Amino acid sequence: MGSIEVTILGQKYTVKGDATEEYMKELAVFVDGKLREVYNASPNITPLKAAILASLNIADELRKLQDSQESLTRNIEEKAEALSGLFD
Repeated sequence: MGSIEVTILGQKYTVKGDATEEYMKELAVFVDGKLREVYNASPNITPLKAAILASLNIADELRKLQDSQESLTRNIEEKAEALSGLFD
């Protein structure tokens, strides 16, 4: 388990994890970008509220991707079943 230092909104954080250094840095850049989006929309927001709103935005993106993946998986399974039926 390695640790690296990342910067989010000008604050330095030490992050530990099993992932590669590059991946952890990419995550930090992503989170920093989401927080900056919130700050650009509401410059006077408190850091806690900005973090909560950014978290909700990230959760929304994740949920939409999960729903899309589930739909694609169902579609593939249905088509695979239909194709399998052709060989019976």
